[in-house]
Amino acid sequence: MNLHHLLKARAAAGKPVSVALIGAGKFGSMFLSQVPHTPGLEVPVIVDLDRERAREACRTVGWDEARIKATTFTDDGARAIAGGAMDVVVEATGNPAVGIKHARAAIAAGKHVVMVNVEADVLAGPLLAEEARKAGVVYSLAYGDQPALTAEMVDWARATGFRVVAAGKGTKYLPAYHDVTPEGVWGHYGLTAGEAQSAGMNPQMFNSFLDGTKSAIEMAAIANVTGLDVPSDGLLFPPCGVDDLPHILRPCEKGGVLEKSGVVEVVSSIERDGRPVFRDLRWGVYVVLEAPNDYAADCFKQYGLKTDASGRYAAMYKPYHLIGLELNISVLSAALRYEPTGEPHGFRGDVAAVAKRDLRAGEELDGEGGYTVWGKLMPAQASLTAGALPIGLAHRVKLKNNVAHGAVVRWSDVEIDAGSETVKIRKAMEAAFGGSKATGVERVPA
Repeated sequence: MNLHHLLKARAAAGKPVSVALIGAGKFGSMFLSQVPHTPGLEVPVIVDLDRERAREACRTVGWDEARIKATTFTDDGARAIAGGAMDVVVEATGNPAVGIKHARAAIAAGKHVVMVNVEADVLAGPLLAEEARKAGVVYSLAYGDQPALTAEMVDWARATGFRVVAAGKGTKYLPAYHDVTPEGVWGHYGLTAGEAQSAGMNPQMFNSFLDGTKSAIEMAAIANVTGLDVPSDGLLFPPCGVDDLPHILRPCEKGGVLEKSGVVEVVSSIERDGRPVFRDLRWGVYVVLEAPNDYAADCFKQYGLKTDASGRYAAMYKPYHLIGLELNISVLSAALRYEPTGEPHGFRGDVAAVAKRDLRAGEELDGEGGYTVWGKLMPAQASLTAGALPIGLAHRVKLKNNVAHGAVVRWSDVEIDAGSETVKIRKAMEAAFGGSKATGVERVPA
């Protein structure tokens, strides 16, 4: 609770925290909107493939022309990182290959990295974080996004002496959503294609939120940060409101739906028949905790916590997340306290590409939120054993074999460019953190 105090000291000393933002999309724009209102924080460099679009984004969020004129806009992230004097690089492109490239460039240049690009983090984050630690810089998940907020709640629970039973977020989910394609996505959001287009909304990106891929990616990130386990057969997405979290998200043996204690899970905001869940957690995050003794359980009751019938399981939650509007917390934590707001310490969760329909040899996969595959959360060891193709590498690769609807796509099913830097880094991460190490470099008790 001292970030603002530390930032004021930097501002008073005339040494503002300097940030290079890579990717001026929605997340980046939300971050930029807060910069003029945060004395001591500056963004002198913005990297985007469309420099004019980035300038317009700055105008849209309220930057004056003087601030825009003083900012360097470029489409060359590597050059900007190598030639800049920034403290922190924020990677917000959403492209796994590009994100890994930028993160490694920043680490090599001695810059802290805030990885908004959770797709890149899940593909190779444990290796990137290890490289950052060795280089003496911070590699951090992005505060405001649900993985970092959930990790914070897990840390709070453990630091106060509670056992974490489950942690995760809410979303809108039905089993049929796994097969939804960009062509049919807008009806599920209550929009027409024209309304979405006029708002600048990307159908494939929004479809990745709906078809379960984004949830899987975010839960893998949380597992790799916290040491929590991944459900053995993927996420359950049980319908659940905030009042029922401690009742539903407890182990099966205690009357809940979890296969065991100490796992990540996502709750749905709609019942399986389409009815809305009462007091849903669609935009929020949660942690279910267990009282370590009778006295603590009595305190739960005395202070009004919602519990299960036994009184031993309770939940804390945050109903909303504000993504880029909250990103300053990560930036300032890295620059001023040299602490990440969540970093992977092991490889516990992976996200495998699964066929949305019967796929034929010769077809090209189109990645997250597309027409061909969705991402399923798997325990890392199970993914490695199965030879599952990570969803982050299921972009523009051609199938060698037929893959049945609902089946996991494997490395052996696709034509992979072994010379690709992204593939090499992923394989290096698997070698360093896979096998017997896929249970985590630093196993944190649940």
